[in-house]
Amino acid sequence: MSCLTTLTRAFLTRSLRPFRFLNEYDEAIPFAESRRLGLYVHIPFCRQLCSFCPYCKELYDEALCDAYIDCLLREIHLVCGQTQEKKQATSLYFGGGTPALAVQRIGEIVSALQEHFIITEGIGLELHPDNVNVETLSALREAGVTKISIGIQSFGDKFLGILGRKRFDPERLSAALRAVPFETVSMDFIFALPGQTAEDLKADIATAFSIGANHVAIYPFIDFAFTGSTVKPMGKQEKRRLLDDITRYCVSMEYRRESIWTFSATPGACYSSMTRENFLGFGCSATTLLKNQFKVNTFSVAEYRRRIESDTLPTSLTLRFTTRQRMLYYLFWTAYGTEVDPKGFEEFFGVPLNKVYGFEFWLAKRLGFATEEHGIFRMTLKGAFYYHYYENYYTLAYIDKMWGILRREAFPKEIVL
Repeated sequence: MSCLTTLTRAFLTRSLRPFRFLNEYDEAIPFAESRRLGLYVHIPFCRQLCSFCPYCKELYDEALCDAYIDCLLREIHLVCGQTQEKKQATSLYFGGGTPALAVQRIGEIVSALQEHFIITEGIGLELHPDNVNVETLSALREAGVTKISIGIQSFGDKFLGILGRKRFDPERLSAALRAVPFETVSMDFIFALPGQTAEDLKADIATAFSIGANHVAIYPFIDFAFTGSTVKPMGKQEKRRLLDDITRYCVSMEYRRESIWTFSATPGACYSSMTRENFLGFGCSATTLLKNQFKVNTFSVAEYRRRIESDTLPTSLTLRFTTRQRMLYYLFWTAYGTEVDPKGFEEFFGVPLNKVYGFEFWLAKRLGFATEEHGIFRMTLKGAFYYHYYENYYTLAYIDKMWGILRREAFPKEIVL
């Protein structure tokens, strides 16, 4: 796996230089000139630690969660206090963990960020099915949340059992969603589980849209080394057939494809905290992406609090991009949305896409991975599968290694990928 990602990186960056993350940080994060800036807040607490979930998380404790959020508010002002005027931010997303466990304090966090930013495209937050009730949803609406993402994973008892999740009543969710509407109601599912068929996923998608979702995300199961999951991954060809079948089904139902794994049933319904040119991350394990650097906060809640309480940034690692490395990162996550607009690339980097990657995009068309319409490159079904296939390698070669180390060490000296 590392061989494939290394060769790809070397070819596309025209360099053997690896991604080198160092234990260093800037005293002030230089975001003021960043365009189309997104915001992300990580709240790591869960009532149950699911073995399949790779994200930074801890068992919920009310007092610990409150103390953490006190620090989170301090981090926001510590990072953002460098600017005198409010800056536009495209969006704000809360992830975790289960951020809805801190529902009574979400409004405080939103208000703190709104002291520094004008948020133009809405506020999203992730929920566990247990959190989907009228009281919680009403509090989130009052706090300014406009989009929610519910981690369903599956409506099928068999697959919930495989994932170690308990059953829930879809009708209870439906009643709450009817009572408290949101601009986007997204429901997340995992595909490529043992024994899972296209019919299983079609049933999940149909149920989701029937009980109040207008957007679905169908993420592949990835076997992270550090999670301790015993679920056996699905084979390549079987996974490809499943992804293609589900894509064709969604297209036949006239659902709009918003990204590799997401589809919407109504115009304007979208939910993605990843596809941003630049973003600021707050909280333990949160990442920050700027024009020339990428930062990762410590994964340790205790060390995160210790840093913030001493008015020090909780950055664990910083990657200083070369120009080509940043271009590769930009294209990788832009392509997640299934299309690449050369105008956006040129606006961001000041150089035409064709001048830098003309051969690669010509090759993508020749291999049937993409088409070009009105100057915009769009992925084919074949291209979407191979993007997913490569993303799996990327995840296991880069993210699995980095997150595994960061779970063990709050501030490692260096990570080379």
